[in-house]
Amino acid sequence: MTRVADRFTNGFDAEVVRAWIADDPDPQTAISLEHILAEAESGDEAAVADLEDRFSGPLVFGTAGLRGEIAAGPNRMNRAVVIRAAAGLAAFLADTVGEGFQVVIGCDARYKSAEFAADTAAVITAAGGVAIQLPEQLPTPLLAFALSQRGADAGVMVTASHNPPADNGYKVYLGQRPLQAIGSEADAEAGAGAQIVSPADALIAEKISAVESVTSVSRAESGWEHLDESIVEDYLSRIDDLGVRAESDLSIVLTSLHGVGAGVAEAALTRTGFTNLHPVASQQAPDPDFPTVSFPNPEEAGALDESFALAREVGAELIIANDPDADRFSAAIPDESAAIGYRQLSGDEVGLLLGEDLAGRLAKSGSDGAVFANSIVSSRALAAAVKSHGFAAVNTLTGFKWISRASLGLVFGYEEALGYCVDPMIVRDKDGISAAVTFAALASRLKAAGSSIDAELDRIRNRDGYFATAPLSFRLDDVSLIGTAMAKLRENPPAALAGSPVAAVHDLSAGYEGLPPTDGILLLSESNSRVIVRPSGTEPKLKCYLEVVAEPSEIQAAAEADARAAASAGVRLPTSSASASLKPALTERLNTITTELKTFFAL
Repeated sequence: MTRVADRFTNGFDAEVVRAWIADDPDPQTAISLEHILAEAESGDEAAVADLEDRFSGPLVFGTAGLRGEIAAGPNRMNRAVVIRAAAGLAAFLADTVGEGFQVVIGCDARYKSAEFAADTAAVITAAGGVAIQLPEQLPTPLLAFALSQRGADAGVMVTASHNPPADNGYKVYLGQRPLQAIGSEADAEAGAGAQIVSPADALIAEKISAVESVTSVSRAESGWEHLDESIVEDYLSRIDDLGVRAESDLSIVLTSLHGVGAGVAEAALTRTGFTNLHPVASQQAPDPDFPTVSFPNPEEAGALDESFALAREVGAELIIANDPDADRFSAAIPDESAAIGYRQLSGDEVGLLLGEDLAGRLAKSGSDGAVFANSIVSSRALAAAVKSHGFAAVNTLTGFKWISRASLGLVFGYEEALGYCVDPMIVRDKDGISAAVTFAALASRLKAAGSSIDAELDRIRNRDGYFATAPLSFRLDDVSLIGTAMAKLRENPPAALAGSPVAAVHDLSAGYEGLPPTDGILLLSESNSRVIVRPSGTEPKLKCYLEVVAEPSEIQAAAEADARAAASAGVRLPTSSASASLKPALTERLNTITTELKTFFAL
């Protein structure tokens, strides 16, 4: 026997592969696996390595549900894996709720999404549940909305959001009844309609692991409910009820990045008074290949290039970009100092603007008890802003599964990764469409008052301080290096950040300020600069979140110095220049910390 064959035999059991092929309900993936197995048995090293990876273990079901490359094998996304997941979810719901449990099911336009959704409906129906299937190719926020509207026990959204084209995923949400069965009444009320967290993930995973084979799972051929397009109208009516409206004629460029949000986003903007809309035609139709972008994520460099080009052509005053499943949105505004003529706002800037806007409106209406929330890796600026209006802000762990259940009094939540929740009572998840409409309304209101987004940021910063943030990520092919880097940081953290001594080091795995333990390290310097380092939960990345701060007194001192210099030169400065004058210094601090971290990790 050859060396390759020896490794093949010792690495895993070929009979296990053959058993998987025999159990695979999808002829396409079964045939592809047969070819790879034949190549491996003939001595092909690449095929051996491929099979070893595909059968290294099952695709892990956790608080993010399932996500992975679409391909054959237990460590990939395919119909066999999805049917097992649906069977496990059905068994969990049968145990906690009983027969007749209701599951709402949605899907995006990625490869296999419609098939995965149909398989889920078939399994739920056969297991005695009521499957409620949304029309195909709708945004993720519609699934969260439908779950709340129907009072269902669970929701499944088939999507990989902004992942590469080869991927797909399986997000699970729970309603109030199953949460009551496994936890407290308060937890159930706060988490109803949100994505799963522990212990639900482990309980569902346990049921999934108990599924012996796909052939043992019953699947109905029909019998589930198909919602019609009226669910979209209901969702749009809810956005209407938020009461935000266009207050000036605002020219807006829209892109869905080849995702499923285009029609719903445009309809939501139109019915709230925005008629000067310019869709990026090449990116509006759903396309699972995402042909015009290298990575379908508005955070990635180049993703908005076509939007910038159209914006320059039509003189747009705002760019709105949704990610492919439209649960996130990004905004860009005109900027004469930028080479491309536009500046993309950070997630922290958008979160601050939306939070300040809502806090100001609630304060005027005399609302009490409103709670704002953001993930711990997001900026501290939101807490400072809402405090100015008499409201509280709380930190949560990273991810909307935590943000959306932060408090029963939650009115707004956000994370720096372009996720915003402006209607948590009905859509208990990030929603890139309702947030985009709310942001457009803010921009139009500022324009009507003779102001702008930049001027509003300056106003807030002059009052509360200038919190400047920047991300730093290390993408690693060898994921073991992530653990090595975290161990190094725990054992010997940096002594200073941009020249300021590190005053505190907090290991988040031991819990922090009442938060559950999570893998991360927080560094805080004497100058109030902050760095949080954590492994990504969905990608092979080590992620760093940087924040530096200029206090209001520092801003005022800089403004006075600028005013004196301007007076000497006979120039009158606009009042909005106060915080802007500090931007170069804060950017330099962020750049210095970035360089220090790159040197420290040497990845």
